[in-house]
Amino acid sequence: MRKAVLIFIALTLIIEITACAQQKVAQYNLSEKDWNVVLEEAKGTTVNFYGYGGDQKTNNWIDTYLSNELKEKYDITINRVGMNIDEILNKLLNEKQLNVNNGNIDVVWINGENFFTAKENDLLFGPFTHKLPNFNQYIDKNSVEVNYDFGFPVEGYEAPFGKSQFVMIYDSEKVKNIPVNHKELLQFVKNNPGKFTYPAPPDFTGSAFIRNIIYDIVGYEQFMDMEADEQIVREAIQPAIDYFVELKPYLWKEGNTYPSESGLLDNMYSDNEVVMTMSYNPNHVSSKIETGEFNETSRSFVFDKGSIGNTHFLAIPYNSENKSGALAVIDYILSVEAQASKYVPKTWGDLPVLDNSKLNHEEKALFDNINIGKGTISQDVLLNNRLPEMPADLVPIIEKIWMENVPKKGE
Repeated sequence: MRKAVLIFIALTLIIEITACAQQKVAQYNLSEKDWNVVLEEAKGTTVNFYGYGGDQKTNNWIDTYLSNELKEKYDITINRVGMNIDEILNKLLNEKQLNVNNGNIDVVWINGENFFTAKENDLLFGPFTHKLPNFNQYIDKNSVEVNYDFGFPVEGYEAPFGKSQFVMIYDSEKVKNIPVNHKELLQFVKNNPGKFTYPAPPDFTGSAFIRNIIYDIVGYEQFMDMEADEQIVREAIQPAIDYFVELKPYLWKEGNTYPSESGLLDNMYSDNEVVMTMSYNPNHVSSKIETGEFNETSRSFVFDKGSIGNTHFLAIPYNSENKSGALAVIDYILSVEAQASKYVPKTWGDLPVLDNSKLNHEEKALFDNINIGKGTISQDVLLNNRLPEMPADLVPIIEKIWMENVPKKGE
């Protein structure tokens, strides 16, 4: 009996301790915390950073530069966990259903439709960006790209940490006249049958190419406030679907198959199977030249009407056990030093999110002195030709319509 009572008491204590821990996480009150208190709470902790782990340069930047700087400045340890965003969202959704208030994801790399899903299902902590010193000092709070993510209101639930923009890549030794619109691209492909293709959606880059062609043919303005109705979207993009069908017979392998991901298209370009590739990272070409994977004569270009750009963000899950650590990490990533570090093509090549008008002379010089490498379009040219991304809820509808109409039946 005594043993049973002791076991009961022990179990009761465990339950109470667990409940207290969960209550502590749930009651994290950011509004009552001074930033110095946040940093003090973050000191000596580990921050679990979840996100896409398929790019070695990105992984290396987090594992070396970011980890070393955070350890030295704040005594914070970064634990990077490479995981596809679908798996991350499923994990958070399961934890939400099971009332798990002490999750092990502290920072998550997210944007677009995935942010839309996470916020709609109350999977994120926030708003929090108003508390970050570097956000307040260096970010343009009125920017559409800061306030909206694929057309969805951010409302302080995620912080921008880098920019991407769609570019086409070609070998200037083999392609003398680059196509600067969809009509010229069609003629180019007809003149060079089998030497061009694009990744099939849902590959991110292939999907961006499809949307960029849609913009070039029918414009982008109508999509910014379009209802996510399949019939409405279908009617709007039908001229582009007709274009892809006309393009198809002249593609690599006559369009009977498509690369499943952009990395495969890069390999085909490197092996001279095709004469063009594409990327959502405008510094991709210089990075690949640096590693010897692309010829030094490779160059990037955008259409005359512009190319789609988006901002990638960092968010904090609702049940993060280390919200103070997460806040400190995100704020440091928004520092001038960190943004400049990841802008270096050898390091990562990620476009900075800082508002240039908010930088002093020395800070501007830090970016101006960075060698963006061969074949890359300057940041000024990119920004002058930047088009907004579509609302998140339109993207899967467009991908579905493409899949139903362009590939062969059964593909």
